[in-house]
Amino acid sequence: MRTLAGMFKRILTLAFGVILGVGLALGGLKLAAAWSIWPNRELDRASARVREVLALVNENYVEAKAANYADLATAALHGVADSLDPHSEFLEAKDNEQFEEELTGQFGGIGIQVESRGGRIVVIAPIAGTPSERAGIRRGDEIASIDGKNLERGTQIDDVVRRLRGKPQTSVALSLNRAGQAQPIALVLVRELIKTESVRGAQIMGDGVGYIQITEFAESTGDQFAKALEGLLKQGIHSLVIDLRNNPGGLLDAAVEVAELFFKKGDIVVYTQGRKPGDREDFRSEIDGPPLDLPLAVLINSGSASAAEVVTGAFKDTGKAVVVGERSFGKGSVQSIFQLKNGEGLRLTTARYYTPSGISLHEKGISPHIEVVATPEEDTQLSLQRMRPERDNPAEFKERFGFTPIEDRQLQAALDVLQGVRVLAERSGPNAGGGTR
Repeated sequence: MRTLAGMFKRILTLAFGVILGVGLALGGLKLAAAWSIWPNRELDRASARVREVLALVNENYVEAKAANYADLATAALHGVADSLDPHSEFLEAKDNEQFEEELTGQFGGIGIQVESRGGRIVVIAPIAGTPSERAGIRRGDEIASIDGKNLERGTQIDDVVRRLRGKPQTSVALSLNRAGQAQPIALVLVRELIKTESVRGAQIMGDGVGYIQITEFAESTGDQFAKALEGLLKQGIHSLVIDLRNNPGGLLDAAVEVAELFFKKGDIVVYTQGRKPGDREDFRSEIDGPPLDLPLAVLINSGSASAAEVVTGAFKDTGKAVVVGERSFGKGSVQSIFQLKNGEGLRLTTARYYTPSGISLHEKGISPHIEVVATPEEDTQLSLQRMRPERDNPAEFKERFGFTPIEDRQLQAALDVLQGVRVLAERSGPNAGGGTR
C-alpha cells in the first residue's frame, strides 16, 4: 500500500510540475510578446523583402543619384500609405508642418489673401489687423516681386504662398504694382503669427434670417462660430443658414463644438468606431444650459466632406435642420496623425464616424431634404462672388471678373424654407415653437 500510495504521490507531483511548467512557459511567451522581447517574425520577413529590393535598386539602378537609400525609403513610405486609401498618407517634414498649420489655423506670414488672375498674382484682400493691412496693401494690388525675385507670368499660387509665409519676426520684401501709379510700391514687412478665419460672412439676410459660412474646421472654428452666432442673435435673428458648401472638413472636435450648441448636454453628436469593439468613442455635447432652439437650414454640395458631414449628419439625423443643396462627398473616415522622427508624420485612417442613430456616411454622403443642383459653372462663379465685396457693385464686379453676379439658387431655397417655417409657426400660435423638423 505504501509503495502504491507513494507511486500515486510521485505521479501527481510530476503532473503538477508539468502543468506548472507549461503554464509558466506560456505566461513567459505572452510576457515576452507584450514586452517585444520575442521577435515579430512576420514583420521581420516583410522588412527583409523591402531591404532586399532597396539594396538591389541602390546597387544596380542606372542613375546613382536617384537611387540613394534616403530617397528610396521616402518613396517606399509614400507607397505604403498611399496603397491603403485616398486619405492615408506619409507626410514629409515640410508637408507635415504645412498640414499642422492648416489644422491649427495659424501660420507665420503677413496676412494677405491672393489669387491668380490672367497669370498675375493679385491681392484679394489684406486680413484685418495684420502687417499687410498696416502697410496699406490694397485689394487689386499686383505682387511684382518677393525678396527681389520677380514673379514670372504664370507663377503658381502655392509657390507664392510658400515664399510669403515664414517664421514670425522675419522680414519679407515686396514690390507691388497698383492701378493709377506709374512706379512700383516697395515694402518691407515683418511676419507675424496669423490666425485664419474659417467662419466668414456672418450677416442678416432678408427678414431676420442669419447667415454664417464655415470654410473649414480648424482649432479656432468653434469659438469663431459661437462669436459670430452670438452677434447675430443680439441683432434679433429668428432662424439661421449654415453654409458648408465646398467645406472639405478638418478637425472632428471643431465640428462637435459647432454642432453641440444645438444639443442638450450629454446628447451624442457623433461617435467613431475603430476596428476593435472597444475602440468606440462617443462625442457628446458639453454645453451647459438649454440648447439653441433655432430653425436651421444647412447648405451642402459635393464638396462638403468629413467634418462638414459630421455637422450636417448630426442635424439631419436628429431633425434639427433642413438640408438644402446636393449630396455631400461621403468621407466618413477619421484620420489620426502619428508624429515620426525628423519632423515627418503619418496620416492614417483609424476609424469611421457615425451619426447619433448609427448611420455611416462613408462613400454614401448625405442626401439633402431639398435638392438644388448647381452647374459646375454656377458653382465656380458663386464661390468667386460669395466673399468678394465687389459683388454689391455689379459693374465693378463684371469688369474685374468677367461676369455679372448670379443668383445663388441654393441659398434662396434655404431662405424660402426658413420663411415658410416662420409663417407656419406664426399661424400655429405662440405655443408652436421648436426647431425645424
